[in-house]
Amino acid sequence: MKKSLAVKFFVIMFLSLGCLAAKAGHAAEKVITLRLASYVPSTTLEGKTIQDWANEVQKRTSGRVKVTVYPAATLMPPQQTYDGITKEVADIGYGIFAYHRGRFPLTEVIDLPLGYKNPGVPTKLINAYYKKFKPKEMDDVKVLFLEAHGAGILSAKKPVAKLEDLKSMKIRASGLSAKIATALGASAVGLPITDAYDALSKGVVDGLLLDWGGTYNWKLGEVLKYHIECPGIAYSTAFYTVMNKDKWNTLPEDIQEIIDKLDEEWIDRVSKKWVAWEMMGRTNLQKMGNKIITLSKDENARWAAKVRPILDEYVKNTKGKALPGDEALKFCLDFLKANDK
Repeated sequence: MKKSLAVKFFVIMFLSLGCLAAKAGHAAEKVITLRLASYVPSTTLEGKTIQDWANEVQKRTSGRVKVTVYPAATLMPPQQTYDGITKEVADIGYGIFAYHRGRFPLTEVIDLPLGYKNPGVPTKLINAYYKKFKPKEMDDVKVLFLEAHGAGILSAKKPVAKLEDLKSMKIRASGLSAKIATALGASAVGLPITDAYDALSKGVVDGLLLDWGGTYNWKLGEVLKYHIECPGIAYSTAFYTVMNKDKWNTLPEDIQEIIDKLDEEWIDRVSKKWVAWEMMGRTNLQKMGNKIITLSKDENARWAAKVRPILDEYVKNTKGKALPGDEALKFCLDFLKANDK
């Protein structure tokens, strides 16, 4: 009898432990869902690349993590994306540093008119810069990866071939590109890219500073017929893909490692995206009958001289904040000299 009771006891214990293990296993299998806020439409090259990243996260984690993308500013406008991530309105955000003027003083170095050439280089530069300086201005988030588009150009409703043509023109510009417009003698108007078409069609602004792909993507070639190439003022715009830090810290360590590895690889992917982006924009704007104006060598030098003080101002402003702006600028210029062919 005692032996029979003992056997029953062990059988019950074994089954109970088995149930507990099954429940624990089920809990471990629970899918982690992350919300990614993006301001770009899902149909664009930018939007598709974001969705590809989300798909890759799910694939590499064997379905343990699912990233749901909310495109076209459906969760929040682009000006609120970074704050929305720190306040957990979304878990991950894709946005533009320039929409948060003054919040990222050291990282503004990427947006300076440094004379960018190869559209794939700015993304490599900003990630190298981040690894080198680890700016504290981004300590409130988990930085997944950063990127920057190819050379920004001036697009306008009328032909522009010299500085004097810009006088009295109103140019849509954001962040440091607003300083470029002002330095060239135009009036800068700060607007998010989502409002640019309406402002141009209504005559609120006469042109804008943006890259080739962005100009085409936002259908601005319909209202802007002239695109001015000026290497001397070639700037970029920096983008972030960041995650709420508390949310990141809740992820299992092996998942963090998987995402970190993916993000390191993704730098090359987004770098190639911007190369394709520029080619796509330039080609399609020309197919629309738009005209490209290339400044003469002398005129290019005039424009370049007008924007050079912006670099000095950046160093002065960062120095006033006890930030190594001089080192960051030198690092970027040296990087471009070695890599931007």
